[in-house]
Amino acid sequence: MIQDSSRSANRLIRALPEKEYARLEPYLTSVDLDLGKVFYEASEKIETIYFPNTSLISLVNTLETGATTEISLIGGTGLVGLPAILGSGYSSQRAVVQIPDHAVKISAKILKHEFDRGNELTRIVHRYIETRLNEVAQIAVCNRHHTIEERLARWLLTVQDLIQTEQLPLTQEFMGNMLGCRRSGVTLAAGSLQQSGLIRYKRGKITILDRQNLEDVACECYQLFYNNYYRE
Repeated sequence: MIQDSSRSANRLIRALPEKEYARLEPYLTSVDLDLGKVFYEASEKIETIYFPNTSLISLVNTLETGATTEISLIGGTGLVGLPAILGSGYSSQRAVVQIPDHAVKISAKILKHEFDRGNELTRIVHRYIETRLNEVAQIAVCNRHHTIEERLARWLLTVQDLIQTEQLPLTQEFMGNMLGCRRSGVTLAAGSLQQSGLIRYKRGKITILDRQNLEDVACECYQLFYNNYYRE
């Protein structure tokens, strides 16, 4: 694996062997991502694949009532646009930027061609797919059995891992949407964490003050997610 500081900060890109990266490099374009940018809506054809650096993208399912629930968080350990590689070519969720920063983009056709070669990129993407499947399964268990406070602690830690900063630009309304619960529930949970001195919440920004004890509050799913994302 090449650790070239000139490459994207995205872990999947950095894991590519030099020869495979050299084939893709002419087609990779660095882009700034604005808050709220929608990559694809559900059922929309995917033409471009994105590799976030320290930006954060949510894959969200929306019901007829307008209620939303986050299916997955994608940051610098992943990519946005898997269906274009796997075959259907169409998004099954809404992909939206929740924390803006930078990413690298590439034509879905070009990346699919490289994927079909069956080289290291194929292994890397297969491993990432396994990670995503494990994550979705664990979230289903988490939402059923753990309290909002435990889930919020887990989610905040995961966000911090993905964007690598102590200050998280997150509103309570957004957190409620992502956790699939009422804003009032998030307000109570965030208030409890703040009272315990674990976080500080002010004007749409959350600062993690005591990560170690926040990990103690988080449900067991957090450690499973962490191992899943960062295991080599």
